[in-house]
Amino acid sequence: MRVTTKGQVTIPKPIRDHLGIGPGSEVEFVATNGGVQLVAVNENLTEDEKLRRFNDVLDRMEGTLDLGGMTTDQYMEWLRGPREDLDVD
Repeated sequence: MRVTTKGQVTIPKPIRDHLGIGPGSEVEFVATNGGVQLVAVNENLTEDEKLRRFNDVLDRMEGTLDLGGMTTDQYMEWLRGPREDLDVD
């Protein structure tokens, strides 16, 4: 893909279709460590479509976090620190 002199790029049709991007749609470019991510800002999605997209993201994330053998409770304590609301003698 080439950037025009005006800084424009064409989003490929399969990507536009997948993200529900059409004329008048808003998108954001979000900087990441590896480059940039295109995010469709579409508030006209049905609740079913929002849920489907959320589940798609969760499916892609599954198995990407290595806890190094820690249990969920151990990880949460490592992440948050010890709970101060518990009386531990």
